[in-house]
Amino acid sequence: MSGAGARRAGSWRRGAGLLAAVFVPVLLPLPLLVAALPAAFASGGGGGGGRRWFGGGRGSENQRAAAQAAKDAAAEAFYELDTAQRDLRLSIETIGAVDSTPRARKALDGFATLGRRIDEASSIYITAVDAHDLDRHDLDIATATRAHNELTKAKDELVRVKGELDRFAQGLGSLLDSAETQLARLAPAVERAKQALLAASNALDTVRGSGLRADDLAARLAKLSPELTRLNEGAGRHGVSETLQRADRVLREAEAVRSEAERLPERAKEIDRRLVSLRTRAQALANRAGAVEPVLSELRRRFSAACWQDLQPVPAQAGESVRQAETKLKEAAKAREEQRWPDATALLSTVRALLNDTDEAVSAAGDRLQRLNAVQKDPQQEVDRTRFAVRDAQRLAMAGRATPDPRHARPLDEAVGRVDRALAGLEGRHPDYWHFLTEMEAVRATASHVVNEIREERAGNRAPRR
Repeated sequence: MSGAGARRAGSWRRGAGLLAAVFVPVLLPLPLLVAALPAAFASGGGGGGGRRWFGGGRGSENQRAAAQAAKDAAAEAFYELDTAQRDLRLSIETIGAVDSTPRARKALDGFATLGRRIDEASSIYITAVDAHDLDRHDLDIATATRAHNELTKAKDELVRVKGELDRFAQGLGSLLDSAETQLARLAPAVERAKQALLAASNALDTVRGSGLRADDLAARLAKLSPELTRLNEGAGRHGVSETLQRADRVLREAEAVRSEAERLPERAKEIDRRLVSLRTRAQALANRAGAVEPVLSELRRRFSAACWQDLQPVPAQAGESVRQAETKLKEAAKAREEQRWPDATALLSTVRALLNDTDEAVSAAGDRLQRLNAVQKDPQQEVDRTRFAVRDAQRLAMAGRATPDPRHARPLDEAVGRVDRALAGLEGRHPDYWHFLTEMEAVRATASHVVNEIREERAGNRAPRR
């Protein structure tokens, strides 16, 4: 009770005592006075009704009001904390449904810890409220003061925990944004996956209607059926992150099936065209392979063994390669008839590789004879071509220099000597023209390497420094 309230209550009691001392002895005999005094104190002095002489008065009412105000403040703090906790729980549930990273798990653990603190603060508040009935008519000052203090303490604890909750919520910004973004993607992603499955199914039906079975595509589409079931079960059962990943995977695979189904008629036509083309090529190579032996016979007759010995296996190898290609073509045709498209494609690729190798081997014999004829007739033309390449490299090596860089000069000097030695090797009775040709090619390759090296170095020197 405040000092002013105490003074007012004391003044009121002193006034009542004076009235009793002055008027009652005049009106009542002493025994009646003695009997009346307790009744007067019990009734609060007559017309005051429920007003109490001791333990009541304006001071206790002020303290009751203060306690009630503390109770109201605590109730407001309790409501604000409860509301904030409910709002934050929605955010935490959103994060938990989407994010399984260590940071998200830490956030969930932190919210659980805060929940225990909130329960403790709420328990203090509820205990304080239940312990004090502020509406009692006989509430004394001490009880009201104790209620005020306990309710104020409960309110302060609720406010403190609310502050912790607010700071915790502020730290969830990026996690919550990411989770809400994923949730916003969820429904469209699932719908796109379902539409892709439908489009793939329709494309497959169209292909089948044209007489193509597309069994492999049908099998791939059938494998997606359980995934569609899981998508329909929703993120509530499988989680948002997993559902998003599943939707993206189903979308990619369904679109691949649809695309391949739509291209299947053209793919079948392309396989048919390749079968015809490769059969024709195999037949042509078989004829050309038969002409290799006469070429080898001429090489053996006119040139030394070193010029043709490496070509001896070509006829047998060419014939075997053509036979293998024809066998694979038959297998590819059967795969096409059975609509085993991947097998047919793979077999045709094998046939093409076999025929390419055979073509190179068969062509090598004719090219060899042509080049040997040319160098036998005029080796100087090959020498001039090679020396020109070496001189061009030497000019570049000397450009802007008094002396060439030894790294460039040495291989070029050696190249000049190699040309001279190779030309001298043609003076024998059975010259190795093939060695001469390969040596000229090697010298030109050396010159070209030096030229490229010089240009790269000078380009690097011209580059601006940073």
